[in-house]
Amino acid sequence: MTMTRVPNSLIDDLADDLAPVEPIRLSHGIALVALSAVATVILVELLDGLWRGIVSGQASGVFFIVNGMLGMVGAASALAVLRMARPRVGNTHEGARWSSAMLFLLPLTALAVLGVGGMTTALFDDPYGAGCFLAGAAFGLVTAAALVLWLRRGAPVSLNAAGTYTGIAAGAIGSFAFGLACPIDTIGHLGIWHVAPVALMALAGRFAIPPLVRW
Repeated sequence: MTMTRVPNSLIDDLADDLAPVEPIRLSHGIALVALSAVATVILVELLDGLWRGIVSGQASGVFFIVNGMLGMVGAASALAVLRMARPRVGNTHEGARWSSAMLFLLPLTALAVLGVGGMTTALFDDPYGAGCFLAGAAFGLVTAAALVLWLRRGAPVSLNAAGTYTGIAAGAIGSFAFGLACPIDTIGHLGIWHVAPVALMALAGRFAIPPLVRW
């Protein structure tokens, strides 16, 4: 069998086109997400104003539980996305998976507490529900943009999973940020309308983000 040797000139031509690339650092990604979350909260303050009842003792325990869970899910999912840009053996995302599953227990908790009649009222008779739902998703676009830029710098293997977790992180952080401006702290309102943006953004991320990341 005859082997063909590659001319040295061809190798030199290929090498001339190469340029050093700085490796992406996880710490830089964490700083980027943190900055986007802070920017989102500031944006909420400028556009809607944060609820002063949080610091004056008016907020209920449900308010802190739901918004705390949203923040935790957003952080865990964002971390999973940051790691997806640097694929390696043993790179699991159990924290994001389990925290996301726990978040969706909130609508079930609302159903258990309110019953079918109360859930129907929370769904159809809440004058602020749709507004909180849309605002949470809209404010999540800040985090979504930051994570898409990060993924484009890296080399994610599973674009569908990366898109889904990007959507979950964006929806959770956006809903968390807008939740700081929402004075309605009932389980019916928070468990439905503040969790719904996470589901919407997860679905949107699954289909919209892979084409944006794929070169």
